[in-house]
Parts: sequence; C-alpha cells; structure tokens
Amino acid sequence: MPELPEVETMVQGLRPLVEGETLLAVEAHDPKLVHVRPALDLPVEVRALARRGKYALFDLGDRLLVIHLRMSGRLAWGASAPEGRVRLALRFPDGAVYLVDPRRLGTAEVVREFKGELGPEPFGDLSWLPTALKGSRMPIKLWLMDQRKIAGIGNIYAAEILFRAGIDPRRPARGLEPAEVRRLENAIPEVLQAALAEAGTTLPDGVYQGPNGERGGFAVELSVYGREGEPCPTCGAPVQRMILGGRGTYFCPCCQR
Repeated sequence: MPELPEVETMVQGLRPLVEGETLLAVEAHDPKLVHVRPALDLPVEVRALARRGKYALFDLGDRLLVIHLRMSGRLAWGASAPEGRVRLALRFPDGAVYLVDPRRLGTAEVVREFKGELGPEPFGDLSWLPTALKGSRMPIKLWLMDQRKIAGIGNIYAAEILFRAGIDPRRPARGLEPAEVRRLENAIPEVLQAALAEAGTTLPDGVYQGPNGERGGFAVELSVYGREGEPCPTCGAPVQRMILGGRGTYFCPCCQR
C-alpha cells in the first residue's frame, strides 16, 4: 500500500487544488528529505500533477517533483498539518500538500526527467501481455507485482486480479494457457477500475486515506486478500494464505488452478 488506485485517487483529489497554483515553500520535517528544498527555485508554478505507476509527479516546468509513497505514505491537503508523521509540506496560497508517512519509507526527489524503470500502465490495449508473459519463469503473482513488467499493481490487487482470472498465483507466467491470459487481460483493468471507483482500499489499520481524510471503500469488495479462513465468495472453500516472494498471498485453492 498504496497501489495504483490509491495513488490515482490522491492525484485526482489534489489536481484541482494545485494545478496552475504557485508552490510557495517546501518544508522538510524529516532529515531524509532536506535535499528537496535546495533543488527547487521557489516560488514556482505547478503546471500539472500526474501519476505514473505508483509515483505522483508534480510538473514544475524544467523540474519534476517525484513522490513515491512506498508502504505507508499518503498525500493530504489542508490549511494545517494532519495527524500523523508529517515528513514534507508543500505550501500553496490556499493550503498545503503534506506527505504523511509513519514508516518514513516514502521518497521525494527533484529531477529534470522521470526515469523510473516502469512497465506499461495496466489500462487500454493489453495486447502486449501474451508476449511479455511468455518470456518469464516468474510466478504470475510476482510478475504482476514487478513494476518493470507492468506499472502500479501491488500485493492487494495482484491477489484480487488472479482470483478474478481463476489463476493460481504460483503458476509460472510463461505457463499460462491462451484462455487464461485472456482472462487476465480482462481482470487487470476490471479490478483496478473497480477499486478506483471506490477511492481505493482502506484496510483495518486505517493508514490509507484520501487527500481530505476520506477512506477507500473497496475493502468490503475484496474477494480473497486478507480473508484467510473465510469462505470463498464463489465456491465457499476456505481462502488460504501462503508466503510467495516474501509477501502474504491469498487465494482460493478450488477456484484458482
């Protein structure tokens, strides 16, 4: 967390508040981020705010401010600092964007050009997917989470995508049958769009919130993630959990083959 739907929700919420506005000041409240302010010539106009994969990109003309929220970061808006560990504040005439990050894992960099090693976005034409999968021996869940292969998918949505597609997360990517790849092509955008429509997923820990503190509503629609021992919504078999690539992986042993 956060993954594509959560980052996109934050970007969409902040876009009308910062695009075309003047960034007046940058305040680093964490020694890890003190390099950000000297790299900017302030004040500066935010020309656009966009998302690429799990990154938020503030277009400042000849510079980009690139923020990656990692495991526990979020971007909040307000006239005063929200609750939680505020690591960075971007001040505008009518408020500020705050990087709130309890684990201090998020990053912020000022660059001339974004060079993240990211695969394609998981929307639109996915006709490239069969060829990309054929070249990899990786378990399909780890393939989906590899940002170099496809951008924006993390642990939660990889589990949900594979459940919808009926594919065992341990299967090698290159071993999927054509019909399974087609199901995967459909499941990837379907799950992500459904999560985006609900402003993302706020888990019981409450860490993820939208820019104004709103909670994502997709948690109630999760079919397998976080539901170990609960009945599969399709067949009723208990959802299982295993460790794959160091991450907890949830799946239905009957529906996913």
